[in-house]
Amino acid sequence: MKDTIAVLGLGYVGLPLLAALARKFDGVIGFDIDSKRIQSLIQGHDWTGEIEDKALEGCKAVFSDKPSCMLEASFIIVTVPTPIDQAKRPDLSPVLSACDTIAEVLKKKKKGGPVPLIVFESTVYPGLTEEICGRVIEEKSGLKRGKDFKLGYSPERINPGDKVHTLERIQKIISAEDEESLDRMEIVYGAVITAGLHKASSIRVAECAKVIENTQRDINIALMNELAIICEKMDLRTHDVLQAAGTKWNFLPFTPGLVGGHCIGVDPYYLTERAKELGYHPQVILAGRQINDNMPVFVAQKIMKLLVTGKRLRPSARIGILGLSFKENVRDLRNSRVPDIVSELSSFGVETLVYDPVVDPQHAHHEYGITLCAREDLNNLDVLVLAVTHDILLEEAPSLIANLPQGALVIDIKSALDPASIPSHLVYWSL
Repeated sequence: MKDTIAVLGLGYVGLPLLAALARKFDGVIGFDIDSKRIQSLIQGHDWTGEIEDKALEGCKAVFSDKPSCMLEASFIIVTVPTPIDQAKRPDLSPVLSACDTIAEVLKKKKKGGPVPLIVFESTVYPGLTEEICGRVIEEKSGLKRGKDFKLGYSPERINPGDKVHTLERIQKIISAEDEESLDRMEIVYGAVITAGLHKASSIRVAECAKVIENTQRDINIALMNELAIICEKMDLRTHDVLQAAGTKWNFLPFTPGLVGGHCIGVDPYYLTERAKELGYHPQVILAGRQINDNMPVFVAQKIMKLLVTGKRLRPSARIGILGLSFKENVRDLRNSRVPDIVSELSSFGVETLVYDPVVDPQHAHHEYGITLCAREDLNNLDVLVLAVTHDILLEEAPSLIANLPQGALVIDIKSALDPASIPSHLVYWSL
């Protein structure tokens, strides 16, 4: 008997997965609690930009904000966000809310057909799927896990804005509580993932693999950021040092920068929280997190020091920042570190303008209280900061730089510009 598939959560992870599944299976259901999101998708528009409107218009899936839409589903995939709170501890409220919704659906399902299989893709710490999600669904539904419903875990590996490493082209990890459920997952995911599947030996192994993937990247970037701080004190350009070191065959190509988004800057905290619960205090991971979290302050304070040494620090000083999203060519603002730069600069009393033609101005104001400026507002600047390397910003940067006055600063956080292209009457600095 074939499974009827539902995807719970239609954001950057859930929608691309839903669209891929709808191309291979009939009756695919998409559920999200955001009614505006659902209406936008029904009208054929994805405001995240991950799915082109033309492709979405041809999507055969059913979109709904009513949990009852999942009553016929026997294969439910959970792709809700798993953020951190102000204390940098895992915020499980979205995934627990999803469990509550699923429990209510399971209680109302008619008997017969395949045993419902609940597959979580959200980033969690090892043990959470079975120890917490499974228990919550049992308690709220009155059903028995392993008999009335089963669990699986398949960590998402979506890279927003990446048109090369797309969903289908990234090998996918699958895991389940028993072989029968794993076989069902192989059928569903195997139909859309051309890069192949990796069957993890347990759900806990798959959960741990997910958080380790991004923890490893986080630590490597932290090393580069610490190197950048040291190079700064030695008056060396980090980009030049890494370019030279990169001529060795086994040198890893990591670069310094701002670490934000919903994965690299968040996942390590899920792993460290679990470690601390088990009585172990992680040192390397948390040290890396501290370095990366402090980079916005380091950049902002460097800007202020350059303003002082260049005798441009005055109450009327104007700083223009290019880019607000957490990475290039995406609209996603989650956990962006640019607002931290804005906050630190504002504490010195200087006027800070943020320009980003890629992101939604309403989202920017809602998330961070930042009112995006227009391009024409970027005049008479003392500092121009290239914070996010959107293609459109790289195209506009030369003309903006050309209009800067004598002695103004050009701050290139990702070393995306050629220093030789910067006019001699300006001061250039890169991380």
